[in-house]
Amino acid sequence: MLELTEVTKKYGHKTAVNGISCSLNKGVYGLLGANGSGKTTLLRMICGIMKVSAGEIRYGGNHIKELGAGYRQVLGYLPQNFGYYPEFTARRFLLYLAALKALPRNEAEAKADELFELVGLTQDQNRKIKTFSGGMVRRLGIAQALLNDPEILILDEPTVGLDPKERIRFRNIISSLSKKRIIILSTHIVSDVEYIADEILLMKGGRLLASGDIAKMLSMARGKVWECCVKPEEAENYQALYHVSNLRNTEDGVRLRIVSDTRPMENAQPVDPDLEDVYLYYFREEAANV
Repeated sequence: MLELTEVTKKYGHKTAVNGISCSLNKGVYGLLGANGSGKTTLLRMICGIMKVSAGEIRYGGNHIKELGAGYRQVLGYLPQNFGYYPEFTARRFLLYLAALKALPRNEAEAKADELFELVGLTQDQNRKIKTFSGGMVRRLGIAQALLNDPEILILDEPTVGLDPKERIRFRNIISSLSKKRIIILSTHIVSDVEYIADEILLMKGGRLLASGDIAKMLSMARGKVWECCVKPEEAENYQALYHVSNLRNTEDGVRLRIVSDTRPMENAQPVDPDLEDVYLYYFREEAANV
């Protein structure tokens, strides 16, 4: 179990992460929040890259500082800005990182074969990384994070810049890895976690706003999502007044999906929320500033 107790990070007078407590077991945890909510700072503290200002992080009951190198051996990390050597082939790159992690050569060769198969890069392993697409680079990033067969896998905004096909492929890989490890997937893209996360951690302004499975998250927005049909000339006014999660032109007019605490108009009907509605409900201020 990975346990966080009142974890806080301050930079001078600014608090980036504020008193976060949670316990994580095996499975996929979707760390969901707007840009600037403190997700990356929290992940860096979990990885031991950044020191906490207050609170503590424990794994298996032991403080991660006390575990030292033993903790790094059970940790895999894919940062948002994944660094690599563009002139290296994918295979040379993996074997280089395996050497840095002190894996014996024979074991490293076998592990590289296994990981290239897992992430779908077997046919491309001898190509230089500079020739890879963004999706291929991210898949290589997963492979390097799995070299030591980690018990904890940390993924920071792993699908940014990927096309829909690559994002789906990426999610399927993550889902297949979740049975025997803790996976924390940080993102602001709701669909990345909606179908694969066992639990959602909703982070805002450095705080853990809410946590729970998808059913619990959806219950938080029940009664706050509405659908209504308006005349085309009225649609812009409603978008200015309310948070519209979806707009669709129909023969009868413009059908709006609105997230609001109150019924936006007399003929608006309540509808079942999805995770995107939950996100919009709790991050309305950020959405309004986009």
